[in-house]
Amino acid sequence: MAPSAMTRWTRSLSEARPVPYWLDDPKRPGPEPALTGAETCDLLVVGGGYSGLWTALIAKERDPGRDVVLVEGREVGWAASGRNGGFCAASLTHGLANGLARWPEEIRKLQELGARNLDEIEKAVARHSLDCDFERTGEIDVATETYQAWELKDWHEEMERRGLADGVEYLDTDAVREQVDSPTFLAGLYDRRGVALVHPAKLAWGLKRACLRLGVRIHEHTPALTLKRYGAGMAVRTPYGEVRARRVALGTNVFPNLVRRVRSYTIPVYDYALMTEPLTTDQLASVGWKNRQGLGDSANQFHYFRLSADNRVLWGGYDAIYPYGGRVRAEYDDRPETYAKLAGHFFTCFPQLEGVRFTHAWGGAIDTCSRFSAFFGTAHQGRVAYAAGYTGLGVGATRFGAEVMLDLLAGERTERTELQMVRRKPLPFPPEPFAWTGIALTKWSLARADAHAGRRNLWLRTMDRLGLGFDS
Repeated sequence: MAPSAMTRWTRSLSEARPVPYWLDDPKRPGPEPALTGAETCDLLVVGGGYSGLWTALIAKERDPGRDVVLVEGREVGWAASGRNGGFCAASLTHGLANGLARWPEEIRKLQELGARNLDEIEKAVARHSLDCDFERTGEIDVATETYQAWELKDWHEEMERRGLADGVEYLDTDAVREQVDSPTFLAGLYDRRGVALVHPAKLAWGLKRACLRLGVRIHEHTPALTLKRYGAGMAVRTPYGEVRARRVALGTNVFPNLVRRVRSYTIPVYDYALMTEPLTTDQLASVGWKNRQGLGDSANQFHYFRLSADNRVLWGGYDAIYPYGGRVRAEYDDRPETYAKLAGHFFTCFPQLEGVRFTHAWGGAIDTCSRFSAFFGTAHQGRVAYAAGYTGLGVGATRFGAEVMLDLLAGERTERTELQMVRRKPLPFPPEPFAWTGIALTKWSLARADAHAGRRNLWLRTMDRLGLGFDS
């Protein structure tokens, strides 16, 4: 990249605030009081992101008389649930290809359950009046290299052969650029119904309000410190008190699980994003984007991008940073070198938008597991359930995970709990320094594959055979 181009593109970041755009809202709700003293309940939910909020909400919808308490260490939606791109996908398996590779005999059921789950989210948005800018726009996976265009076409043909292409259309160069105009777009796969876009923080805040209306007691600034048996139930200690509950659902995801043996199954990966100022009418016309779809490119190191309700462009992805030791720290949320890289990529994709400024730049941790999609389990003789490992596709899938946790806590055999995806765990990550070394080698190999027409080296082929991966 020429220095003059770098200077021109980074100038667009000069006024960008290092805070998540979605959370930078004067209408952000105030926190509920912290827990003090002792409380008892039927169900304690730990974590105030999507996973915990959906669990609390659905628990009350299933049984309005159930006494539900939710505790959150900071404020509802402050972490991944308020920082993500707002792509609410039907897929429960981090895409059809990943699901087909891992659970081929169950893929139709998983696709059906995922589509039903997205429909239920749309119904919940209407039923609870969740003001979250919900748009059922669909998504286009775009090819920016010739080999990617061929791969998309081949993949669409395979989907058709397997009867899994319903609602998915292959777009050639002219067709994809008619939808969204970038000189880098060569082809696309348009999934018309499988993805909705949301304002992620507003979704979390709306779920919080819905939970409160149904009688869930929410305590923010209340981290859960320990988990132990107490009689026929469980006790969770907090800084100023304790909750005793018959059952506990853990929705802590990227943060250390209160069930210690679960911790080796996830690692934190830091993802980063930029948000532009609102596009003018002329700027928006120069790009097209009349149907407002979400987009993602087809590289291993990929970008995801979309329009907000006020026609800003969110541009994120590419770098996926694993900190040595797997620690989650606030200082990792800000990474100027990644912002500069993303700005250059943005203007390469949309040169017609040169001069647009970025108003926000931020990052955050994603809980990643070795199979890319969520895993589930119980502890303490079924008194505790957990779900984690959504790997960046949790906006929609966490609602499904909430239903799984509630099924497991009830001891019920359902179509969800009978899935291999639910009954089996991914491979855990090794301890340091092996985790950091393996991830660094995988990232280097993925970048090399992107630069060499997608050709995967021996390391990646070995990881493929073992069912291991690394993705943002």
